Amino acid sequence: MSKDLCREEILQWILDLKDCNKRENALLELSKKRDSVPELPIWLWYSFGTMAALLQEVIAIYPAIMPANLTAAQSNRVCNALALMQCVASHKDTRGPFLQAHIPLYLYPFLHTTKTSRSFEYLRLTSLGVIGALVKTDEKEVISFLLSTEIIPLCLRIMEQGTELSKTVATFILQKILLDDTGLSYICQTYERFSHVAMILGKMVMKLSRDPSSRLLKHVIRCYSRLSDNPRAQQALRQCLPDQLKDETFKAILDEDKSSRHWLRSLMNNLDRVGLIQ
Repeated sequence: MSKDLCREEILQWILDLKDCNKRENALLELSKKRDSVPELPIWLWYSFGTMAALLQEVIAIYPAIMPANLTAAQSNRVCNALALMQCVASHKDTRGPFLQAHIPLYLYPFLHTTKTSRSFEYLRLTSLGVIGALVKTDEKEVISFLLSTEIIPLCLRIMEQGTELSKTVATFILQKILLDDTGLSYICQTYERFSHVAMILGKMVMKLSRDPSSRLLKHVIRCYSRLSDNPRAQQALRQCLPDQLKDETFKAILDEDKSSRHWLRSLMNNLDRVGLIQ
């Protein structure tokens, strides 16, 4: 298919989003193309009524999550809309307006769900993907926005209860918040905030010692390492850092993953535990 024909087809699907009878197919086709058309986020954001149509899809699912009776078909459809939101959140020219419109807040009801069925897990994971796309670029305005919302407790609950994939994305989001100076200060500002984060990270280390995942462990270690950059958190971590990070529980993973070993060494240096991790 020629470039012009492809562009024409995509623009037609964007128009179809405003037609309730054609929207489901348009969502499916556009979500398939989202990684191959660089201009798609611009077209989605600046075309008349398109973001309103995507929001309509999100809001239409609310009654199906409380009480929890979301079908696979409903989940797939709204996740296609969320995938398009993610590509808008990823683009440098649409990320700012996307945040200013507070669109991420419409996704939080999905992150509140706890049902473990595949439909709900897919919904949570895709919603986390939108937030993950926002934090990837390390922009201060993104972190400031997220800190004004309930994203930290939502991520912590998913880190404790979610599937490995959801836990990984939620921990990545927390890591990105911590890597920002404002985010680190916010979490270490009160003992309650810090202790909640430390408690969940500690539980994750315990679970990882039984069921290892190098990708998830990398993010957990990075969170601990960054927390140890704060003097008050550093003092608390000397008392509450899990033993599994001090002994050879994760030796096999760390031997394979130089990055995780580096950050664990950095953590130990900050806690004056030199020599435990070589």
